[in-house]
Parts: sequence; C-alpha cells; structure tokens
Amino acid sequence: MSYKISDTAMIIESDGKAILIAEESEYITSLSIGSTDQDLSSDYFTNYFAPSYTFQGSTSGYVSGGKNSPGPTSGYQNTVDKFPFSSDGNATDVGDLTVVRERSSGQSTTDHGYTSGGRGPAPTHHNVIDKFPFSSDGNATDVGDLTAQRAFGAGQSSDASGYNSGGKYPAEPGNENIIEKFSFSSDANATDVGDLTQARWQASGQSSTSNGYSSGGASSPFYSDVIDNFPFASDANATDVGNLTEGKTDGGGGQSSTTHGYHSGGYQDVNPFGPSNVIEKFSFSSNGNASDVGDLTQARAIISAQTSTASGYNSGGSPPNTGQDTIDKFPFASDANATDVGNLTQGRYTSAGQQV
Repeated sequence: MSYKISDTAMIIESDGKAILIAEESEYITSLSIGSTDQDLSSDYFTNYFAPSYTFQGSTSGYVSGGKNSPGPTSGYQNTVDKFPFSSDGNATDVGDLTVVRERSSGQSTTDHGYTSGGRGPAPTHHNVIDKFPFSSDGNATDVGDLTAQRAFGAGQSSDASGYNSGGKYPAEPGNENIIEKFSFSSDANATDVGDLTQARWQASGQSSTSNGYSSGGASSPFYSDVIDNFPFASDANATDVGNLTEGKTDGGGGQSSTTHGYHSGGYQDVNPFGPSNVIEKFSFSSNGNASDVGDLTQARAIISAQTSTASGYNSGGSPPNTGQDTIDKFPFASDANATDVGNLTQGRYTSAGQQV
C-alpha cells in the first residue's frame, strides 16, 4: 500500500515496514496522513522524481507565429497559442510575438519559450530572438539577435542554451551550415559555435540530454536525408550519424524522447512527391538510421512540433496553403500512429514550437 503525504513525499509499506520516500524532508514531531490512502502506478516514483529537460514539457505545448494564408505579403502571424498536455484539448491565444513572422525556430527553458529568426512580409527577414513567459500568459520581448537575418533554421535546446542550426538568409542561394547558440541565463545575442556537415535549410531539430540533432532539410539541389549530431558540452562542428528513411524537407516536425529523436511529416522527394504522413525515429544512444514507426492523421509539412515527457505533438501545417488547425499526438512508449487531440485557434503553418 502507498500513502501520499504531500506533493514531494510518500510512504510505502513493504515487508511489514514503512518506508519514507521524499524529494526533500525535515524532521517533524507528528504526521497525519488522513484519508490519502491510494494505489500508485508501478512507475509513479520514477516518473514523479524524474529530472526535467528543456526539450520536454509536462504541462503545455506552444505554437508561435506562422502564416494562415498564402502570398509574400499576407497572412503573417504574431500569435502565441497554448494547449494542454495533461488532457486532450484545443489551444488558446495567450500572447503575441514582437513582430509578425514565419519560418522561425523554437527553443524552450523550464521558464520561457523562445522564437528565433524567421521572415515577415517580403522582403523582410528577422534576426530577432523573442522570449515569452510560461508562468503567466503574456506577450514576448526582444532579448537578443541571431548572428544574421535568418529563416528556415532548426531549433534545439540544452539546459543552458538555445541553438539555431542551418537556415537561409535573404541573398540567393543563401543556404547556411551555421550552428549558433544563445544563453538562457542572460538575455544576449547568439554566437557562431560550429557548422553542420552540409549547408541546408528547412531541417527538423531534436535534442538529447547531451547533443543537438538536425535531420533532413533542403540542400541544393536535393532534399537531404542526413541526421547530424553536435555536442552541447563544447562548441564544435556536427558529424553525420545516420539517415532518414528518405530525403525530406519543408519543416517536418522534430520531437525528442529521452532515448530517441523523431521526424514527422515534411515533403518527401520520392514518388509520390509531396507531403508525407510518416513518423520516423532514430536512436540517441547508438548512431544509426531512422525507421518508420507510425503515421500522422494526415499527410502534411511545415509543421510546428512540441514534446511532452510521454508524447510527440505536431500542430498545424500545410497543405492547403490556408493551413491546418489539427493537433496530432503520438506515444513514445510504443510505435504507433498519431491521433487528433485538438485544434489551434486558427489554421496556420510555418510556426515555431515550444513546451514546458
């Protein structure tokens, strides 16, 4: 039998003995358990006291910026949407970015979401790093700049820093191999800390506890299937550690469990050419290729991606160019198809994703 004492402590009975398990404890002279006798799941202790990672959330997913209609000067958004992880449900509008933009990269801490770079109505491109709070619904503030005006980058998050890898700047051909990072502890500009193995844009970003990953993307003139890996502990270039099941570009969703990276949807370069519904995963512990493990509820690209401790989420996307409002969810514990669990406040695509 298990007895819950508080949000951070419990007593379990085992072999006639009472065992106290607590995150923190201090001596007290009396204790009243009251009527909190309850059965706990077998993995309760592991999950409850598990460490938190910036690339996973336990409360909410966020979708920032994007577009809701085609055209070089129309449909650009500054909206920040939030939806719950604890229960399937629709998103709500909780704030605004400092500028309207699409094709940004998303990063997260345990306290704030970040939206980096992107492009606005033609010919505007942005180097702005926006930050918005998780503790209260509110607008973003401008806290720094990327090393250049850059869109189409992939976002990664360590415990200490946000990363933007690859992307494209306004001049043609403009494909970038840059890996840049900015500090979470202080508002500051990004610095160039390394290079991807090939210049590419529209890749998907994943994060482990020790490394950032960039998968797929457009590497002129071809779609890339490369999975790159770069370290968080030191500033260094990326290495090629595997391949997706095929070349994919145009903003497939990137999600991360503690053991695997996931790439969802995107545009594929094989017949039939066009949006994909494939969810594929690759191992963090051993370098290797990705495998097909499930399907989205519909084929789509230019998706906003979020990660909880248990599931990967894909929000919005295209086609059509007016955008989807679907929020899909797939489990990490088993290979399975995604299910439709809610809707954004509006159909949109090319948004950035964050989580807490």
